[in-house]
Amino acid sequence: MILPCAAVLFDVDGTLVDSTPLVERAAREWAAEYGIDPDEFLSDAHGRRTADRVADFLPPDQVLDAAARLDALESVRSDGITALPGAVDLLANMNGLPYAFVTSMDRPQLKLRTEVAGVPTPQVVVTAEDVPAGKPDPSGYLKAARSLDVDPSACIVIEDAPAGIAAGRAAGATVLAVTTSHDPAVLTGAHRIIQDLTRVTPTPAGLRLADG
Repeated sequence: MILPCAAVLFDVDGTLVDSTPLVERAAREWAAEYGIDPDEFLSDAHGRRTADRVADFLPPDQVLDAAARLDALESVRSDGITALPGAVDLLANMNGLPYAFVTSMDRPQLKLRTEVAGVPTPQVVVTAEDVPAGKPDPSGYLKAARSLDVDPSACIVIEDAPAGIAAGRAAGATVLAVTTSHDPAVLTGAHRIIQDLTRVTPTPAGLRLADG
């Protein structure tokens, strides 16, 4: 089947790039410093801005410094970062479809992880610093659509996490979920769910999805 669209808006971490080992090691080290249960912190951290998740655990006057500490622990590491299946080939063969990245990472994190994974970045990139609120707020996807001069309802958002799916839906986009980081059972907010990006072929009219 083909999902028609005028542009594609990609999440990055967990969708194009796998940095799970790095993120988990940094989070566990950070959580020990702040007396936080690392498993509880990680249970809903994926796909959200660092500061937004930190704010769930610490008083407002501690959030900025604590989030900066966690970002610092992540930024000095590159171990375990890889491109997810199909990501590099897909971006190299977009068939003229405009596309953008919308990520909860900051710019230094994005630069490090995409470079290590060999994932090329497009001209339009929306990071954590560019929006007033992170996913599940739709601000990032709305900003990317505006930058591409495309109506959000004509976009496909590709995501791997519930917070990102909610953001894409709230933006009015069609949401395609990949099961690269979460069980399909928690991705049911998406319009379509596929295994990974090897199932996707760009066409001038939209994205062709392979069966299965």
